Amino acid sequence: MRLAIIVCLAGSALAGFASDAFPCDYPDQGNLPLRRAVTRIEMLPEVHEWHRSMVEQGSKPQYAVRLDQPVRAAGQCYWPVEVRADGKLWRRYLVSPDGKSIRLKE
Repeated sequence: MRLAIIVCLAGSALAGFASDAFPCDYPDQGNLPLRRAVTRIEMLPEVHEWHRSMVEQGSKPQYAVRLDQPVRAAGQCYWPVEVRADGKLWRRYLVSPDGKSIRLKE
């Protein structure tokens, strides 16, 4: 009996680790989830203002969705979206694949 309990606990611990190691599921919607993630970040007031100031300075803002670095927080999966200009990172946000949740990554 004791051996069975240890095996079950070890199995459940490994299953929890494995689920955290796998990336977010990519919705079967073509490139819409990527465009939605970037658009949600671009529409934030502070990002919109920063974008405008970078364009006025002659810089070209860039947004990169990092599918290779998913983050799990509070049981939800997020894609990091990097906001850059002139090769320098300004901010990094976390966006859920459905675009409904956004967090500032600190």
